[in-house]
This record gives sequence, structure tokens and C-alpha cells, in this order.
Amino acid sequence: MSALSEALRAHGGTLAEMVVDDEPAASRDERPGPAQIAARGPRAAGSEGEYELLLEMILEGSRLHYGTPRVIRTEDRDLALLLGDQLYALGLSRLAALGDLDAVAELADVISLVAQAHAAADRELAEAVWQAGAVAIGWGTSDAHETAKRLARGEDPQARGALTAVAARHEPS
Repeated sequence: MSALSEALRAHGGTLAEMVVDDEPAASRDERPGPAQIAARGPRAAGSEGEYELLLEMILEGSRLHYGTPRVIRTEDRDLALLLGDQLYALGLSRLAALGDLDAVAELADVISLVAQAHAAADRELAEAVWQAGAVAIGWGTSDAHETAKRLARGEDPQARGALTAVAARHEPS
């Protein structure tokens, strides 16, 4: 989280003003998250730190939209949504600058499927989308992943299990 805080402060503007360093210990998770999983994949080779940072930006954007952000704090719900959108854009532009357009497309799918899952009040599905998306970003997509995303778009009850199976391909040890 410190790299994300530093990058957002360096970016300046309202994002920089809203950075806090007091993440509650209870919210810290020592397990690798989607950003760390994707950065371990061969597609991120040579740019692991950049992949992790840009994915943390997008994850923080998602947290501003749907959950509890870890680095950015604001009580203004409208501002949180705008800052979340800005973080999506920052992360995606950094990824595009790396030339990984397949991962840009994958993240666009992740963002839309997470929004759909939250609209249906299905946090577990949203988490499965992130986990499977991290694998696709790090290692590339698969037929199973594309099928799982189609199931999620169609609100099929089997989507969560299919996405979880895709994510299990590269579970951290």
C-alpha cells in the first residue's frame, strides 16, 4: 500500500489530498491479492512492480465504488465515485502505456462484471471475478475463463464456481 500512497501523492490533486496512511491493522491481509497474483504471471515479467501498482490503483477505485478503500478516504459519496473512476483511468492508462492491450481488455471485463455483481448484491461473485481476472492478466485468458465470464454476464448461478476454478489455476502458495 505504501507504493500506492506514494504514487497517488506524486500524482497530485484531490487524490493526493485524500491519501491516508492509517490503514487499520484489521483490514490488512497478508495473503496476495489480485494485484500481487497478476504481477507474478509471465505477462508481467520485467514490469512486475508496475503491474502490481496499476492493479492496486484499479482495486482502490473499485473499493471506492463498492467497499472500504484502503488508501483514499472521503465521507463524500459522490467524490468517492469520481475518485474511483479516476483511479480506474490512471491504472488502465498505465497498463496501456505498457502495451498490454489484452490485459486492458481483461480489466475492462473485470470492472464491468464487478459492477454487475455488486448491482446484484453478490460480493462473493465480485471477488471471484477479481481473482479470475488476476490470473487472466498475469497468465493470459483461457477458454474456461471466457466461459466463466459469459456465465457471469448471463447471471448464471454457476458463474462463481467457474470463476473460482479459473482462479485456482495459479493460487499463491
